[in-house]
Amino acid sequence: MAKNSVIPVFIPHAGCPHDCVFCDQRQISGQIAPPSPEEVSRIISESAKKLSAPAELAFYGGSFTCLPYGDQRQYLLAAKPFLDNGTLREIRVSTRPDAIDGEILDLLMLGGVRTVELGAQSMDDGVLIQANRGHSGSDVETASKLIKSRGFKLILQLMFGLPGDTAQTAKQTCLRAAALCPDGVRFYPTVVIRNTRLHQMMLSGGYTPLSVEAAVELCAEMLPIFTEKNIPVIRLGLNPTDELSSGDSVVGGAYHPALGELTWSRYFYNMARAKLAGQDTPGHCADIFVHPSRLSIMAGQHRCNSAALTEEFGLKKLRILPSDTDKNSLSILIR
Repeated sequence: MAKNSVIPVFIPHAGCPHDCVFCDQRQISGQIAPPSPEEVSRIISESAKKLSAPAELAFYGGSFTCLPYGDQRQYLLAAKPFLDNGTLREIRVSTRPDAIDGEILDLLMLGGVRTVELGAQSMDDGVLIQANRGHSGSDVETASKLIKSRGFKLILQLMFGLPGDTAQTAKQTCLRAAALCPDGVRFYPTVVIRNTRLHQMMLSGGYTPLSVEAAVELCAEMLPIFTEKNIPVIRLGLNPTDELSSGDSVVGGAYHPALGELTWSRYFYNMARAKLAGQDTPGHCADIFVHPSRLSIMAGQHRCNSAALTEEFGLKKLRILPSDTDKNSLSILIR
């Protein structure tokens, strides 16, 4: 495993007090039942055989801090020997904003947890009510501030395209989330999973999910809110699994195994287009300078960005060249 490797342990739906309209963690994670503490130990032991450096153990899928206190403690105790012997460097948990308090954070800190991922989903109370989340936007702010004040890293998980969500409410969610100065965010455009309440809403005509194209454009428009504050966007879209990619579970919405690549490509296209607008471009050549890791992203799949910019601005030639610029910025020279 790589130096910054993560050992994931899924506890699907375990601990969640609400059935959110979009949720079926069993199908999303491809796992039916949460593991026992003994199984957690086995997972770590098996993964340790591939480690070249201490890894992070991550409890994903359910709401870890909604589990009974004793269950949380047993999971953390199962990991303790691996923290003590250096197999693990730290632990990460995923949970809900209304399942955070001082006592819980004391347990997490003593148990080796250093990062808390908070399923905020939205900061708009109307959207949260329609999604049956069971918490408010202010709950997200309160929990986030408490988590950071206790020395944990904070990751916020945001969903776009839930019932009642609009481009404007999504933008306000991102602005409020960025104001909390998280250590990272994840974007999850809504995916409709078979047999969820959201699926039934879609079938009845009461809900229209985002298309992949609409999700790519919306996410690309939200990225600058975080990149301008140097807040990493560490995930765009659900992590592909055999269950999701088989086509049996996903019945609508913005699922695409390369959603992140498509979104970053659109982000750079939008930025290049804005910089070219108003310049004397027809018949000229343009050089776009980006970080070496962003060359293919800027060009787009099958060089679609390059072709579109060349045509729209009447360029004689467009080159995309490596530069020591920031990973999320670009510069343009017209020749």
